[in-house]
Amino acid sequence: MVMIARRIVFKGPMKVDIEEFGVPKVRRGQILIKTRATLISTGTELTMLSGRFPTGSFWDRITNYPLTPGYSNCGVVVNVGDEVKDFMVGDRVASKAPHAEYAVVESKEAVKVPDEVSDEEATFSTLAATVLNGIRRADISLGETVVILGLGILGQLACQFARLSGGFPVIAVDLSDKRLEIAKKLGVKLALNPKRDDVDGEIKKATNGKGADIVFEVTGNPEVVSWGLKLTRRQGRFILLSSPRGPTTIDFHDEVNWPSRVIIGAHTTSHPEFETPYNPWTRRRNVELFLNLVKEGLVNVKDLITDRYPWHKAKDAYMELLDPLGERLKRLGVILDFS
Repeated sequence: MVMIARRIVFKGPMKVDIEEFGVPKVRRGQILIKTRATLISTGTELTMLSGRFPTGSFWDRITNYPLTPGYSNCGVVVNVGDEVKDFMVGDRVASKAPHAEYAVVESKEAVKVPDEVSDEEATFSTLAATVLNGIRRADISLGETVVILGLGILGQLACQFARLSGGFPVIAVDLSDKRLEIAKKLGVKLALNPKRDDVDGEIKKATNGKGADIVFEVTGNPEVVSWGLKLTRRQGRFILLSSPRGPTTIDFHDEVNWPSRVIIGAHTTSHPEFETPYNPWTRRRNVELFLNLVKEGLVNVKDLITDRYPWHKAKDAYMELLDPLGERLKRLGVILDFS
């Protein structure tokens, strides 16, 4: 008999619903997870739900309604398939499972959650792995100045990981004073609001006029790319950690070629599939590292949680996040509670 469960679905632009589905049977190498909590990805999911992206763009190609959103899940293993050695019923795991009551995932795609890490904290694992991959691609050296443009979840995590990697100082830039205050609470010393502060001048002052060694673009706004390049020193590195929501214009001679700046894409798909001596940091290893950093108190995601909703109220959560008259910039981690 097929188990029936419920999941969140995007049926079209701005259309959120809950539907029943038959839970697939667990096959060899798979585990069945009962969800306890998920985290809304306010970048990817809101972009896909809004439907506001150029025809033919990356977003247009991957957004095929109806779709089941979500990839930041913490749950409990309730069944295991043949040849699964690393998990047993009752284990708590973090995975890329969607916003659904139950999900079947490949066991190699799940990671055990330490007892000291809460369900809500564990839901940040997927996004944390994305950021850690970007931090590694930036190749931060001790004492390099790092600027983070955009303080959503990815940007807040980038601030913490950049500091742990030796970035000094780490400078945070955002339009929301609330987000800037959170960044300062979590260790950032210089937090700037472009509506009020002379960002260019402050960064020059902090770098003796040279510009930042490394700049992370984490706003998703394509118009920020050119400005971010200008904040980067000659031969510095500019990291695209976000997925810009459209095209932009760059003077490649003046902004890239002449100053010999390096532009580095850091999409999560650049994670290696397998560990190698050249790069052992797979997505799984980055998730394991993140969970251990939280366990040891070296990374704080509790203070990034601003909203909690019962999962069946997900439509309210999405609509409030997309409300142009609302206070979206004051929201960060939005948890859906499946307990």
